[in-house]
Amino acid sequence: MPELSVRELLDLDRRHVWHPYGPMPGRQEPLVVESASGVRLRMADGSGELIDGMSSWWSAIHGYNHPVLNEAARGQLDRMSHVMFGGLTHEPAVQLAKRLVDMSPEGLEHVFLCDSGSVAVEVAVKMCLQHWRSLGRPGKQRLLTWRGGYHGDTWQPMSVCDPEGGMHELWQGVLQRQVFAEAPPAEFDEAYAERLRELIGRHADELAAVIVEPVVQGAGGMRFHSPEYLRVLREACDTHDVLLVLDEIATGFGRTGALFAADHAGVTPDVMCVGKALTGGYMTMAATLCTPRVADGISRGEVPVLAHGPTFMANPLAASVACASIDLLLGQDWRTEVKRIETGLRDGLAEAASAPGVRDVRVLGAIGVVQLDHEVDMAAATAAAVREGVWLRPFRDLVYTMPPFVTGDEDVARIARAVCAAAREG
Repeated sequence: MPELSVRELLDLDRRHVWHPYGPMPGRQEPLVVESASGVRLRMADGSGELIDGMSSWWSAIHGYNHPVLNEAARGQLDRMSHVMFGGLTHEPAVQLAKRLVDMSPEGLEHVFLCDSGSVAVEVAVKMCLQHWRSLGRPGKQRLLTWRGGYHGDTWQPMSVCDPEGGMHELWQGVLQRQVFAEAPPAEFDEAYAERLRELIGRHADELAAVIVEPVVQGAGGMRFHSPEYLRVLREACDTHDVLLVLDEIATGFGRTGALFAADHAGVTPDVMCVGKALTGGYMTMAATLCTPRVADGISRGEVPVLAHGPTFMANPLAASVACASIDLLLGQDWRTEVKRIETGLRDGLAEAASAPGVRDVRVLGAIGVVQLDHEVDMAAATAAAVREGVWLRPFRDLVYTMPPFVTGDEDVARIARAVCAAAREG
């Protein structure tokens, strides 16, 4: 294709490209990125670079253009970029599955490789529904979750996102009606825990599974909650014969200060979903892990197979990069790096706590959140961050950051200043 000027590119973008969570044609002009390296995005208009405070929606934990991940991609390209997974297998997929089993909570032994986080949740729900159907209990077909959650934009995941005020409220009356508890308090509350136990017990005969984001609720509101609630859910699910699904798509691979958020509670779910940082942000890939109990239940049914198979399932190029990304993460002192970022964000965001219009400031691992008492003016907040040399993507009443783990101390401080500036202007 001929090289386009920035103006030509933006004109074509507005005419033809539908951006996420936006109208068509778009009303806000996006920034054009020319290249990326380390934690910086280079702008195509010659305005310089922006520090990426978002890790490309929480996925690029090693930053951009990383030589180890680049080499993994190049090496796999020379062998094969893709081959169908039906009836065939290959080393990158097998190696990735083994790595995921080894690093995940004990007991998760089977891995279904798919192509996005939302699809990983679809697969998880299908596993749970088919498990009970195969065991002769087809009435167990609803899901229980708590409000404030977000699990993706495809059909079943939308049904367990927050039903009021969330981005999928439009589909009320069309999606299956699930069972919702109130949003979990930040600190452990025995009265709330008892309500969870009671709700699971009351609906046990119709519940296939409980599904939650552990410790951190992501795009539904960036809320944090006590890991103790995960132990409550695990015990209640065991007591009432309900499966437990943990959506670790946003929280996995060290983001919260533990390898997986479930590790904060020391629990093993029956099914776990991972994605986002799985490939270090290089390309789309996700996985759904389950215990032998879930797999054995499915295999006993009239249809003893999991009827799901994306065309690009277990893509060897993505699997190779994912293996390299996991090795890169585990081969370094990632806990110290995440803790360093946590300290920097806590120090840098402290000033926002007393600022007008700020409801709350919270930090956990490599996550920093400033919650406003009003809907954020996204255009004004984004512009304020860009003036500070940082890329942020505020939403609803939140200005937040999830920087790459390789972000240096000076850049973490600059990101914190940008979050504060965005909160003031937004």
